[in-house]
Amino acid sequence: MDLVIRDARVVDGTGAPSYRADVGITDGRITEIRAEGDGPRPTAARTLDADGLALSPGFTDMHAHSDLALLRDPDHSAKAAQGVTLEVLGQDGLSYAPADDRTLAEVRRSIAGWNGDGSDIDFDWRTVGGYLDRLDRNFGGQGIAVNAAYLIPQGTVRMLAVGWDDRPATDAELDRMKELVAQGMAEGAVGMSSGLTYTPGMYAKDAELTELCRVVAAHDGYYCPHHRSYGAGALAAYEEMVQLTRDAGCALHLAHATMNFGVNKGKAPELLSLLDDALATGADISLDTYPYTPGCTTLVAMLPSWSSEGGPESILTRLADEATAERIRHHMEVLGSDGCHGVPIEWDTIEISGVGSPELSGYVGRTVAESARMRGEEPWVTARRLLVEDRLGTTILQHVGHEENVQQIMRHRVHTGGSDGILQGDKPHPRAYGTFPQYLGRYVRELGILTLEECVAHLTSRPAARLRLPDRGYVREGYRADLVLFDPATVAAGSTFDEPRTLPVGIPHVLIDGRFVIEDGRRTSTLAGRSVRSTGAARHR
Repeated sequence: MDLVIRDARVVDGTGAPSYRADVGITDGRITEIRAEGDGPRPTAARTLDADGLALSPGFTDMHAHSDLALLRDPDHSAKAAQGVTLEVLGQDGLSYAPADDRTLAEVRRSIAGWNGDGSDIDFDWRTVGGYLDRLDRNFGGQGIAVNAAYLIPQGTVRMLAVGWDDRPATDAELDRMKELVAQGMAEGAVGMSSGLTYTPGMYAKDAELTELCRVVAAHDGYYCPHHRSYGAGALAAYEEMVQLTRDAGCALHLAHATMNFGVNKGKAPELLSLLDDALATGADISLDTYPYTPGCTTLVAMLPSWSSEGGPESILTRLADEATAERIRHHMEVLGSDGCHGVPIEWDTIEISGVGSPELSGYVGRTVAESARMRGEEPWVTARRLLVEDRLGTTILQHVGHEENVQQIMRHRVHTGGSDGILQGDKPHPRAYGTFPQYLGRYVRELGILTLEECVAHLTSRPAARLRLPDRGYVREGYRADLVLFDPATVAAGSTFDEPRTLPVGIPHVLIDGRFVIEDGRRTSTLAGRSVRSTGAARHR
């Protein structure tokens, strides 16, 4: 064998009690697992002593925003150092394939706050298959830092077929969207995402989404919506997605399934009861969360949807008009805009985490309310200035979560882990660098919310089941050697809100395809990541 990991505490992903064993690897796969005392020990060209370390499957980030980061950064320690061996991209209904020249320019502009403007990327693809191929041949054909799967972004699909108009799609436009989704699924996407508080995806009615989900279901994929409200209408929005996917016969994965804002304090049991009732009647549902209370998005996402119709330039035109800007303010501060989940915005909860323009860096780390006080002006005046001067590129942290909700949801039997990690900005959310060690350190070791074995199952085998990956998610013979070695006694997130790019501790080794990407706590030069394409895609080629 190529490698034997000796005396590991194997946490195999099933949720069953861990056990001590030697694990042998050959040609990127686990070829032997020999429990302690169970016959002769395997030998190999190299032996790694894992005494005191837990060995688990690699972690899957079910909600990642590394769509361009994987192309520009061969190191990508933000995820590799956490033990992440697979990321799911194309989230929240907005990404870079499928596209044409017009749409690509528009989507680059609209999510520059998530991924940068892409001026350093050669966008030499236009299809889902082309993007996945690009991942595989990146960095001179070496590949990427970690594995990546892709969701077809419904907002981008609507942008391509309909544009930015707030209206129902015509029959011809709906047929075009269905064709695009079918093509993307056949080329390897694992499902479809939506951002139903983001334009233009939010303009789609349920009937339109149901038709697209039927296409996804026909290709064995799943629907991953950022649904229409995480605030005033959260429970109704969850119920809408459950019913929509039941009607379509499509599996459902609820993105960053939080219950935020004051109106939802203590309401996690209501969400979980809704899910339990649906599961009991045969619904196929899973969800992901990050183990923090604040959310993270762009400042422009807080605006009412009517102000975003027509795309980025139309937004800036409306912000420049005094009467229209006042109407936007009234919707945000008094009525509660749909961009802010139907809740009147509280400017003291909106912290600026990143700006596109270096001249505006002084705002970073301060709330809009704090910056407004320093300038002697009303918060909306400050927010409007930021939106205009930063050309809509400002990212924010929104401090509106509840710890008790976070803890209750992460215990649920269909829960998985997702960082929702935005890597851009001067002061990104620490979840981008800390989600997985935060689960293992804080919520397993310190708080005991989950056992170690339960938590590992949440982060490994459950995602593999949702993604329908037949040879990942467990430490088993014949499975891919995407593995993490960590110290249960010391593993912890290093990232904080003050120092968000600090790497974790207690994760000395990470392997992808049997090759070390983290060794003795340091990033190697290995690029072992590749695109992970749906098993349903091969049957539809």
